[in-house]
Amino acid sequence: MNGHTPNPATLVLGGTGKTGRRVAQRLTGLDLPVRIGTRSGGVPFDWEDTATWEPTLEGMTAAYISYYPDLAAPGAVEAIASFSELAVDRGVRRLVLLSGRGEVEAQACEKALTDSGADTTILRASWFAQNFSEGYLLDPILAGQVYLPAGDIPEPFVDVEDIADVALAALTQPGHTGEIYELTGPRAITFAEAVGTIATAAGRTIDYIQVPAEDFAEGLAAEQVPADVVELLMYLFTTVLDGRNAEPGDGVRRALGRAPRDFAEYASAAAATGIWNVG
Repeated sequence: MNGHTPNPATLVLGGTGKTGRRVAQRLTGLDLPVRIGTRSGGVPFDWEDTATWEPTLEGMTAAYISYYPDLAAPGAVEAIASFSELAVDRGVRRLVLLSGRGEVEAQACEKALTDSGADTTILRASWFAQNFSEGYLLDPILAGQVYLPAGDIPEPFVDVEDIADVALAALTQPGHTGEIYELTGPRAITFAEAVGTIATAAGRTIDYIQVPAEDFAEGLAAEQVPADVVELLMYLFTTVLDGRNAEPGDGVRRALGRAPRDFAEYASAAAATGIWNVG
């Protein structure tokens, strides 16, 4: 024994998703061993198929956990509890959970994680800025009309690059065990202001139209959006987006010692990639 701690081998669940992909890239960039667990590619992992869990954990010492479709979904608490216990039983010591702000169900999942006895870090993230460029809001942005049931309640959108930076620190550095980081941007803006910022950055006209929640749900269903996703979006827009999360958090600064990225910075960088160009 030479006294050196071996490099952590990290399992990244949801490793092709918005945060998981970036976490995996950062770990790979440090030449640290990474295993990507996903339903499509990498090592097969499915939250609904417990037989896939154990093979992904073999030889791992840390795990980044993002739950699909959302910690607010039915069965999430039980799944997080079972997976965390199995992980600890298989020698995984460090667990980092992507959680949500202001969600009672998410907090129940957090407790299930910490009850496992592992070294845990909780990342409570606000709405992702990247939902406008990599998620369900990209098509409406490209179409030039964004219909959402969100009014004047502001949200401190978080850049997922910041989430990935904090996750990397929690997975590879000491000092983050037991922490709950509230990850947000530096200021809260409304969805209409967010769309306006994107329009300016992209040099386009993009209209924001507030619609009743029922109409929004019907529109999603008409576009064949899966029922569980419609239900989740309705929960987030009608229950969670009520002002409870309007105050920015200090998680990025506490974890990294720097300010979080502003939404305008995100919009400028995304626009530069051409993602919002039409024609």
